Amino acid sequence: MRIVALAWPILISQIALVLNGVIDTAMTSRFSATDLAALALGGAIYISVFVGLSGVTQALSPTIGQLYGGQKLKEIGYQVKQGTWLALGLSLLGCIPLLFPHIFLTVAHASPVLMEKATLYLHILVPALPATLAFNVYVALNTAVSRPKMVTALKVSGVLLKFPLNALFIFGSSTLGIPAFGGPGCAIATTIISWLMLLAACLILRHNGFYKQFALFHSGFVRPHWQAQRALLKLGIPIGMSYFIEVTAFTCMAIFIARLGEIAVSGHQITANFAAVLYMLPVSIGVATSILVAQLIGARDMHQARRVGYSGILLAALSSAALGVIIYLARETIIRAYTPNEAIIAAAMPLFVFIGFYQIFDATQCSTAAVLRAYKVAVIPTVIYAVSLWGVGLVLGYILGLDPFGISPAALHGAKGFWMGNSASIALVAISLLFYLHRVQRKITANGYFPVGKAVQQ
Repeated sequence: MRIVALAWPILISQIALVLNGVIDTAMTSRFSATDLAALALGGAIYISVFVGLSGVTQALSPTIGQLYGGQKLKEIGYQVKQGTWLALGLSLLGCIPLLFPHIFLTVAHASPVLMEKATLYLHILVPALPATLAFNVYVALNTAVSRPKMVTALKVSGVLLKFPLNALFIFGSSTLGIPAFGGPGCAIATTIISWLMLLAACLILRHNGFYKQFALFHSGFVRPHWQAQRALLKLGIPIGMSYFIEVTAFTCMAIFIARLGEIAVSGHQITANFAAVLYMLPVSIGVATSILVAQLIGARDMHQARRVGYSGILLAALSSAALGVIIYLARETIIRAYTPNEAIIAAAMPLFVFIGFYQIFDATQCSTAAVLRAYKVAVIPTVIYAVSLWGVGLVLGYILGLDPFGISPAALHGAKGFWMGNSASIALVAISLLFYLHRVQRKITANGYFPVGKAVQQ
């Protein structure tokens, strides 16, 4: 199956990306609970910024995918250059909350020590942001032309570097005169690796013969053009917003749960971190499906595009459902691999029930959203995410978890209530997006023609 052939290197690449967070969490938990809590807060803010902005750059994938399917190769180089300008502009915007994070940290009612460590963590990551966003342009190009293996190799290399660099900066080295930074040491390692990966990507684009057909080099300087930037932003902003909404739902959970103490937020951090690892399976299938659908749209084969889209969604849902059962049965073993702290293990155990339960809904919603992006449809899905995750998930989680009205069942007090609210909202998103995808495809069938490069009128 073409989806599987394209999805497996993307899956390894996505797992490698998330493993950075797993490594950070596991290694920091062995330094101190305070540093782990600081990593949870600082990491939640950084991921919210990074994922939201990187989502905007994802507008390149369906754009390049449709051009590649239609064999408009020279236009791909132009789009890559415009995407690079977009990434640079977004990085300037994203540095603001990283430099001034106090407004977010104050909401968490964190201790002064916790705020200081989380702030240092975010400040160190400021130079990492432009490198990671620029690298995303390389990722979008390779994925859209069905060549994700080199991306996978670079991300795996980054993970291999994470272990020694984390150990060096988290725990310090008296031999080298490096102090123990604790949680913020993870940010130092991330920044170094981000720039090394970007440098490697640039060298590959410059010297690999495959990319010559796109006229990336020796085609003259290209300044940012407003029409091209507007087209990318028109699709990218709602994509970025949908990513931002998904991540900030977890960010707000972490901030509210932080009010319950370091043990509670540490248990949530481990659960959220592993949930992110599981999420990579449907994300990879969704990305692979989206690229194939975009290429088929570029080739004007709408019937096959529809068939491939639904096949990908079904594959993602069934794979994740099976994985959810395995996770539920092995939850204690998984948690103990993260931390030896019995109090944190006890806090995380009931939360793993939720991530085992909602896998089928999470897989369905993310793969369906990916297929919609192949049609350059992103506005209505973003509204669905906002209403469901913020309006339903967070509100319900706040009511159940913190019980401000005295109506929540005792079994759902604390972090469990927030995870229940999130699970319900994910199910709502999945059902809503499936319905909307059917509507979009029915509209295309009724019109009998879909102009390549254009989005379906939403």
